[in-house]
Amino acid sequence: MAWFSKKQRAAEIDPNNIPRHVAIIMDGNGRWAQKRGLPRTAGHSAGSETFRNTADTLARLGVEVLTVYAFSTENWKRPADEVSAIMGLLEKYLHEAIRDMQKKNIRLYFFGDLSPLSAKLRDLIAETEKLSETTSGMRVNVCLNYGGRDELVRACRLLAEECEQGSLRAADISAEMLESRLYSAGVPDPDLLIRPGGEYRFSNFLLWQLAYTEFVFTDVLWPDFNEAVLKAAIAEYQRRKRRYGGIE
Repeated sequence: MAWFSKKQRAAEIDPNNIPRHVAIIMDGNGRWAQKRGLPRTAGHSAGSETFRNTADTLARLGVEVLTVYAFSTENWKRPADEVSAIMGLLEKYLHEAIRDMQKKNIRLYFFGDLSPLSAKLRDLIAETEKLSETTSGMRVNVCLNYGGRDELVRACRLLAEECEQGSLRAADISAEMLESRLYSAGVPDPDLLIRPGGEYRFSNFLLWQLAYTEFVFTDVLWPDFNEAVLKAAIAEYQRRKRRYGGIE
């Protein structure tokens, strides 16, 4: 575990040891705004710009996959105006992505139950995923109305349905089978999880996929997260020895 402040200077990182998959819990938008006497929605707006900058930096560094926690299954409990603002920012981002995806050569996919979203948002998401078939660069997974427990329940239900239909025996179910029914099927597990905002938990995020992920925490609120803090987190990752349950 490591902590970094927003004054952290950019670290030297080994270009030959870049994590293949980085996951980020984008935390602290509301607190950032409240510290400045602004509405929480202003923090989400600032955070969306941080997301764009961070994605651009990671793509430049050669990261293959970025997964971000944008909106959890529990976030519907927030005030209606805040939820509406988040969805509005998502719509704005999707329009920008559709315009710029091919130029930036990124692929954009979504993990989560999208059925509660507006038809307009679902159509935009479908359009971005279709465009992703024409690009070959960094894959960005946006976890939207996503919860790790819900994802596992969904995967178990899919397996149970196959058992009921007679195409699968319960005794034959393996970890690989369950994994193939997750939203992240076919995507490598994260190498590095970064959580800004000063919290030490991972809040129902990628519960299966984080089994052997390296965690780096920082007290920097997400809108203040910058390239220096990102590189410091990657440098910390590069100092770790990953043993996957083995010994040195």
